[in-house]
Amino acid sequence: MRLVKLSVLFAKPCASVLEAALMAFIALHPMPGKAMNLMRDHEDKELRIQNRRYLGSKAKLVTEIRTIVKRYCKGATVFADVFAGTGVVAAAFPEMRLITNDILFSNYICHQAWFLPDIYSHQKVEQLIRIYNAACPSQDNYMSINFADTFFSAANCRKIGYIREDIEQRFKSGELNRRERAMLVTSLLYAMDKIANTVGHYDAYRRGGCLDTALVMRTPVPPECRDGGNECFNEDANALIRRLKCDILFLDPPYNSRQYSDAYHLLENVARWEKPPVEGVARKMDRKNIKSDYCTLGAEAAFADLIENASAKYIVLTYNNMASKGN
Repeated sequence: MRLVKLSVLFAKPCASVLEAALMAFIALHPMPGKAMNLMRDHEDKELRIQNRRYLGSKAKLVTEIRTIVKRYCKGATVFADVFAGTGVVAAAFPEMRLITNDILFSNYICHQAWFLPDIYSHQKVEQLIRIYNAACPSQDNYMSINFADTFFSAANCRKIGYIREDIEQRFKSGELNRRERAMLVTSLLYAMDKIANTVGHYDAYRRGGCLDTALVMRTPVPPECRDGGNECFNEDANALIRRLKCDILFLDPPYNSRQYSDAYHLLENVARWEKPPVEGVARKMDRKNIKSDYCTLGAEAAFADLIENASAKYIVLTYNNMASKGN
């Protein structure tokens, strides 16, 4: 083992029941022209895996990581990333069979959208996103009751809650398959993160910050994946490693005491959609079951256990040496 836009042409026939529903909705709930034009501009942009802010993201290092892997990891065909975060590193290896894992469900469901080989209907996803973007719900829901005028405006909270509930109901009824659900939730999470009244995470919101930006979902475009055997997991890395076999084990563990479950509790809440009670200024849910040992004094022992139980030809590690910079 080596370490090393909303565009609807009313003149043409509806392509589906979903498009018919969209047209009826718009007719009953007309939007101001300026808002409609803004939505068209945003919808026309495709959503890519790297279009998200994330603490410790390696998006700017993927070229260097690929260079290192190409140079030192000969003959590798299976790439596993057990602290995958947004998944940008795994996406840099489309020629390999990919295995991703993250303890946060909000990352895991995005991995399902980006990497799973499951067949899905792009048209269905796109049309539902158009319906969601046109929605202006007036009824309060879990999101508006608990988060109005904090990270998002009350109107955006009502919209987020309406969309997330609709996705879940369609999934439970069988109208959406696993990947279609993941695609829609991913689009919602990315749209939320783009307009959130934060500095990039959800430990706190900015008092007096701008809450006027519209929530606009975009259609995800998964990265190229040439292998049909990709797998995604939502587990503790040290538990998963005991039954995982791969050629390249990529490790990018947390490197300070800041728990990702604290930084991204709101996205995690929306992704899981269990509607738990929340408390405090930042409106956090109970997160005990998604805390990472790698953000505690037990990090060294956890890492030693991970390496000892790894079954891989190569281990590629990225780690930020905080040294005397604090935790």
